[in-house]
Amino acid sequence: MSDTPTDYKGPERILSGMQPTGALHLGNYLGALKNWVALQERGVPCFYCVVDMHAMTMPHDPAALPDAVRNVAAAYLAAGVDPARSAVFAQSSVREHAELAWIFNCVARLGWLERMTQFKDKAGKDAERASVGLFTYPVLQAADILVYKATHVPVGEDQKQHLELSRDIAARFNRDFGKGEAVFPLPEPVIMPDGARIMSLKDGTAKMSKSDPSDNARINLADDADTIARKIRKAKTDADALPASIKELEGRPEARNLVGIYAALTGKTSQSVLDEFAGQGFGVFKPRLAEVAVEYLAPIADTYARLLSDRAEIDRILAAGAEKARSVAEPVIAEARDLVGYWRG
Repeated sequence: MSDTPTDYKGPERILSGMQPTGALHLGNYLGALKNWVALQERGVPCFYCVVDMHAMTMPHDPAALPDAVRNVAAAYLAAGVDPARSAVFAQSSVREHAELAWIFNCVARLGWLERMTQFKDKAGKDAERASVGLFTYPVLQAADILVYKATHVPVGEDQKQHLELSRDIAARFNRDFGKGEAVFPLPEPVIMPDGARIMSLKDGTAKMSKSDPSDNARINLADDADTIARKIRKAKTDADALPASIKELEGRPEARNLVGIYAALTGKTSQSVLDEFAGQGFGVFKPRLAEVAVEYLAPIADTYARLLSDRAEIDRILAAGAEKARSVAEPVIAEARDLVGYWRG
C-alpha cells in the first residue's frame, strides 16, 4: 500500500478492554490492569471499556450480562483505574462502535480474517456452526480502537495479530477514502512489561485463565486472604529446591511461574528473587509468596467488594464514562460517514 497516507497528526490516545466473562484474576491484573493504571500517569486520554458486544460471539446468558459488566468495571476501579482521568464504560453503550464496525467490514478483506488464528482456536472443529460474529469480531475490535482514533493499545502476545489487522484496516481506509490524508492512525502496541504473563497454578505451561474449570488454577481479584493463601499452598510445584539462576529454571514451568509471580508482586527481578531463595524448597518459598500475595491483593479485594455493594455508583460511573467516550466517537463517525459517501439530508 505504497500510496497509503501514514502521517497521522491527531492526538495520542489509549484504548483497551476486557470481556465480561468469568472472574478477573491475578493474571489480568499483572498482565493488563496494573499497566492500565500506570498509563494514566502519562496524561494521555485513556478509554477502558468492558467489551460486552464481544461477549455475544459465544453463547451467553442475557440476564446475567449486565451484572457481569458491573463486575468487570468494579475490578477496573479496584485495581486503580481512575474514572476522573479515564473513560470507564460498556462497549455497547457507545453505538458508534457498531456503526464503524460495519464500515470496516466493507474495508477488510476475507483473506485477512481467514488468517486470524483465534477464530480457529475458539471455533474448533465445528467452525461452520460458529457465529459470523466470532469470525468477524477482529473487525469490531478494530472499530473499538479506531472509533477513538486510539494511537496506542496495550496488548498481550495473543492480541498482536488482531492489532496488526486494525493497522491494515486503518491503512486501507486511509488509502481508499482519506483523500490524501491519514484519517485514522495506525495504532501501535504498548508492550507489556517482562513477567506480565502469569500462568496457571495447576499447569505452568498454560496461561492463567478465567475459563479454566478449576478455580484453584487462578487467584481471583475477589479472593479473600485465606483463599489466596490456600491456593498458593496447593499450587503445583516440583521436588527440587529453587536454583541460583534463571537459566536453571528452564524445564521447570511451575517453579518459574511462582518465582515470576513473586517478582511481579514485589517489583523485583526474577533473578533477585532467586538470589534470596536459592537452595530453599517450596516449603519455605510458598508461605512467603502467600504473605506477599495477601499483602498486595487484599486491599484490591476489599475495594472490589465495597464497589460491588453499590451497583448504583458503578452504573453512574459507567454512564459518565459512556458520555465521555461518545463525545470523542461521534465526530469520528460523522467524518467517516461523509468520507464513505453516506447520504446526508
